[in-house]
Amino acid sequence: MIKKFKNAFNHVRNVIVNPKRFFTKIVADGNMEESMLKAFLYGLLGGCLVLLIRLIGGATITLGSIFTAIVIVPVLAVALLFVMGGLMMLVSEITGGERDWEIAIKGLASIFFIYPAILVLNALAFNCVSMWVISLLVDIYILFLFYNISLYCMRGKRGNVILVIGVLALFLLTVYMTDYRIGWFMLKNTSATLACLL
Repeated sequence: MIKKFKNAFNHVRNVIVNPKRFFTKIVADGNMEESMLKAFLYGLLGGCLVLLIRLIGGATITLGSIFTAIVIVPVLAVALLFVMGGLMMLVSEITGGERDWEIAIKGLASIFFIYPAILVLNALAFNCVSMWVISLLVDIYILFLFYNISLYCMRGKRGNVILVIGVLALFLLTVYMTDYRIGWFMLKNTSATLACLL
C-alpha cells in the first residue's frame, strides 16, 4: 500500500516538475483499461471529496448527491477522458503529431490526478472573485498540460502546437470577456456564480 502511494506521489511530481521527461516515455502497449480505471478512480475520489466539503459546509446530503458523487462523477470522468482524447487526436492531426488513439488516452489519463483537485477547488469558490481566480488558474494550468501532452507525448511540431494552444487560449479569453463566462462558471460552481449576477 505504501509503495502504491509512493508511486502515485512520484507520478504527480514527475508530471509537475519534469513533464517533458514524463510524457516522452508514454508508448502504446495495448493496455487502455488501466487508463479508464485511473479516470474512474480519480473521478470517484473527486466526487467523494466534493461531497465531504459540502458535508463540512453544513449542506444537506441527499441520496441523489451521494449517487452523483459515487456514480455520475466517475462515469463523467471516463466520458471526459474520451472526449478529450478526440480533441487531442484533432490537435495532433493539425500539429503533425502521432495519430495513435491509445497514446492520446494514456497521456490524458496520466494527468487525471488533477481532476479531483479541480472539483475541490471549484467547490471551494464562495463568491464571484474566488470563482474568477480559481477558474482562471485551473484553465491556464490545463492549457499548460495540454501543451506538454501535444508536444512531448503526441510529438507535434512545436510551432504548430504553440499556435493551437494560442487559439485555445484566445477562445477561453473570449469566453471570460463575454457573458458566456456565466455558463462556464455555472458548470463549475452554481452558488459562487450566482454571486456574480448580484
